[in-house]
Amino acid sequence: MLKKPRSAARYTALAGVLALLLAGCASVPSLPGNSFDTADSAVQNYHAAIELAGRLSVRYQRNGQDEALHGSFSWSQNATRTFITLSSPLGQTLATIELTAQGATLIQPDQAPRSAVDADALVADALGWPLPVASLGNWLQGYTLDAQGRQIAAAGTQGTIRTPDDWQIDYPAWQESDRGPAHPKRIDLARHTAQAGEIAIRIVIDSWQPLRR
Repeated sequence: MLKKPRSAARYTALAGVLALLLAGCASVPSLPGNSFDTADSAVQNYHAAIELAGRLSVRYQRNGQDEALHGSFSWSQNATRTFITLSSPLGQTLATIELTAQGATLIQPDQAPRSAVDADALVADALGWPLPVASLGNWLQGYTLDAQGRQIAAAGTQGTIRTPDDWQIDYPAWQESDRGPAHPKRIDLARHTAQAGEIAIRIVIDSWQPLRR
């Protein structure tokens, strides 16, 4: 899992990284509007094959105590496979997660690979806090699923989106693009869990590269 720094010097350095992250988030303007796009529009703009990279910060609770951590991630997906890498602020790989139709496999340094059909349960058990990897493929591109399982675009939505599994999603910042529709720049996730109390995850997308199929 993403580990907290132990020395005072590392706390200071990491605090500086987080401050830059938050400052970067604040500098990106939101798009106006307050309505969902149609499901057809969502399907047209969604990329089945894409590579993303960015940063994330997490607040959660362990044994009744508040915990905070941050790091970076890379996300590569196509129609049949998604591969995720979680890294420390210094670039060390802390975990890799592979998602396929058969389930998920998670690998951490110096540990045997772990596999399960339920990707989200596997990740939460390994990391100690939930990261909804099964749904992030949609959320990172600015889409959620409606009650019928259809993609709904959240472009321009100002309010909080609530999912059937109790996640709250906010898109406070979007990135304009000269190659197509705007895409999310920052995503805020929140949820209460029995495992880790009140969870807050902030994701900042630094690079966005649709791939040819």
